[in-house]
Amino acid sequence: MGQSSGHSSINKNLVLLHCTVLVWGFTGTLGRLISIPAVGLVWYRVLIATASLFTYFIISKTDFRVNKMSLFKLVANGALVGGHWILFFASIKLSTVAVTLVCLSSMTLFTAILEPLINKKRISKLEILSGILIICGIVLIFKFETRYTKGIIFGLTSALFASLFAIFNSKLVKNLKAPVIAFYELSGAILWITIFLILTNGFNKTIIPTHADIVYLVLLGTICTSVAYVMGVYVMRELSAFRVALITNLEPVYGIIIAFFFFGDLNKMTPGFWAGAIVILSTIMLYPVTQKQLSKRRNRQ
Repeated sequence: MGQSSGHSSINKNLVLLHCTVLVWGFTGTLGRLISIPAVGLVWYRVLIATASLFTYFIISKTDFRVNKMSLFKLVANGALVGGHWILFFASIKLSTVAVTLVCLSSMTLFTAILEPLINKKRISKLEILSGILIICGIVLIFKFETRYTKGIIFGLTSALFASLFAIFNSKLVKNLKAPVIAFYELSGAILWITIFLILTNGFNKTIIPTHADIVYLVLLGTICTSVAYVMGVYVMRELSAFRVALITNLEPVYGIIIAFFFFGDLNKMTPGFWAGAIVILSTIMLYPVTQKQLSKRRNRQ
């Protein structure tokens, strides 16, 4: 009975994670539509998200106090998520949504290598293989062009930050509620980005939003950030950082499909896209099955 309940909980979290990744798929399109530079864009994003979470706490009368050590860790982790988003949107503006999402796929490989090193565990050959397969699948979707070199570097660094964020967050979620974690990490992101903008004279005319920008920023800050962020943190209670990273690699597939629907270019999707999508989906679906079979084999020995 307990085992059945455990499987049910994991399945529920997997569904929540897929919904979250689908919502994240909209961020690339919104980032392309917003005219503000990447740093200002992320500043508005986290400001709106933090304000919406604070409003939720006040209305629901939620106690969101934490001790000093937890506060320090959450604010520090906020630097990683802020850096990840800035590099993500900078990559989009320097290249394309597709190229950036391709680069984001390397998060799986980074996590497969870094999680065992940070948590002092043995590196899993299966996880490394899965990461490599996913990268191969997404590379099939689009061919990189040399003119996007800077965007590719920013995209890969964004994936590295996202990987480190997921690994450190998987420890923090054990003791704190997801909305509380999200609130303080996003508050930390605001703090670090504000300091950066002050030091670089970033508070200037370039970050003044247009009317259209305001609409897109509200969507980005509420639905795509505060709601999706809380859901993403919540599922980490049951799922490993690697599995979260693995499923997060569906974001490029979702994001590219959404972008095509929004801009009316669905007919331009190449056979390479479908081949890559099949590789990614197959890897994600076969990973838990393969892991289970290997575990059974080890238990028999």
